[in-house]
Amino acid sequence: MPKLIVETCEGHVTSVDGEDGLSVMEVIRAAGFDQLLALCGGCCSCATCHVYVDPSFVDRLPPMSEDENDLLDGSDHRTNRSRLSCQLPFDRTIDGLAVTIAPEN
Repeated sequence: MPKLIVETCEGHVTSVDGEDGLSVMEVIRAAGFDQLLALCGGCCSCATCHVYVDPSFVDRLPPMSEDENDLLDGSDHRTNRSRLSCQLPFDRTIDGLAVTIAPEN
């Protein structure tokens, strides 16, 4: 099973198993991380699943959509590594992906 490395806002790092076909958001939520609110449930309409992606994986992920970019523009915590975890499909090709849960606005 592919692994996802999740770092909380406080710096606690945990490796979790992820299932192919889920989004990174779904893997994080299924693992019990309540810091990731994901209020819209993955519809790309709120930005409460904001994460920072490890730089070594940025080029291995699908390009950011205009909607995702617009939502992230509203975050006070956006960086060049920012993505919405609901927009990142999880599978074996990104085994070992490391993300940090972004602070809430």
